[in-house]
Amino acid sequence: VQLQASGGGLVQAGGSLRLSCAVRRSINRFKAVGWYRQAPGKQREMVATIQNGGITNSADSVKGRFAISKDDAKNMVYLQMNDLIPEDTATYYCNLPNPSGGYYFSWGQGTQVTVWGQGTLVTVSS
Repeated sequence: VQLQASGGGLVQAGGSLRLSCAVRRSINRFKAVGWYRQAPGKQREMVATIQNGGITNSADSVKGRFAISKDDAKNMVYLQMNDLIPEDTATYYCNLPNPSGGYYFSWGQGTQVTVWGQGTLVTVSS
């Protein structure tokens, strides 16, 4: 397994999670590494990427809430997710985008993130 994502879970809206991705290659040999997600019935989308020089890019939907980082020495990539909302519910994957198109590795199993809402108070009176 070239990519191993972990750290997902069940969290209440407003909560935080930190995802980790172990890459079985030297990530500093690649131009960039990123996090992606796929919700049920939807296409996979880019969440955030980080280039070798540290330049990051993130989807508008997560700007200000998510932060990508990496540790080249450990070949690890992280995604700090704060202020989670139910719309963030998805399976999250890491991969290394190929500038010529596609990705260098096949998609692993990913890690599931489920965000549940705070609900609505219903009051019944007689």
